[in-house]
Amino acid sequence: MKLNFSILSKLLILQCLSVPCLSQDFDFFYFVQQWPGAYCDTKQSCCYPKTGKPTADFSIHGLWPNYKDGSWPSNCDPDSVFDKSQISHLISSMEKNWPSLSCPSSNGMRFWSHEWEKHGTCAQSELDQSEYFEATLKLKQKVNLLQILKNAGIEADDEFYSLNSITNAIKEGTGFTPGIECNRDSAHNSQLYQVYLCVDTSGSDLIQCPLLPRSKCGEQVQFPKF
Repeated sequence: MKLNFSILSKLLILQCLSVPCLSQDFDFFYFVQQWPGAYCDTKQSCCYPKTGKPTADFSIHGLWPNYKDGSWPSNCDPDSVFDKSQISHLISSMEKNWPSLSCPSSNGMRFWSHEWEKHGTCAQSELDQSEYFEATLKLKQKVNLLQILKNAGIEADDEFYSLNSITNAIKEGTGFTPGIECNRDSAHNSQLYQVYLCVDTSGSDLIQCPLLPRSKCGEQVQFPKF
């Protein structure tokens, strides 16, 4: 029996070497939105998309499969390349809600390709390429962070707000505790950069996060203008 099990194990390993073993047994998604004012207010700076300066709103960074133990799969299927034709009906919405701010200025295709190949390919057991981007856009419509914060008196005005007030406002507005990521500007101010919310494996419903990313925010967080 031990010999047979050993042979089976070796056959499975050989199969993984010859055919990509897709890590698709993920537990949940992180839905991540970023504040462009904080992205641009760093040493690396930013470049506006070829379509022009994005609106002053949170934009999508990605929808990332994760495991409950804190690890995550990535680049699960090198054969599943980004195919623009599969999202042609979503382009205008993606340009608005999922713009690339990296330099040099681009039309977003490189950014979206990276997100699909690194993260989306690990969710193919649930969502094909078109469904993956469509689900992410629907989550953006569902979670209007800017309005949620504004309702709590928190606005992008370069002022400082307590980390607790930001966290509690988003929890009040969504029903779930968010993960907050900050960056530092040239003056070493802690700035509101990214917001993490957790989503079930179907990519449609918010859930309570099994775990949240570690926060490197100060107790007082600046919400920079954009």
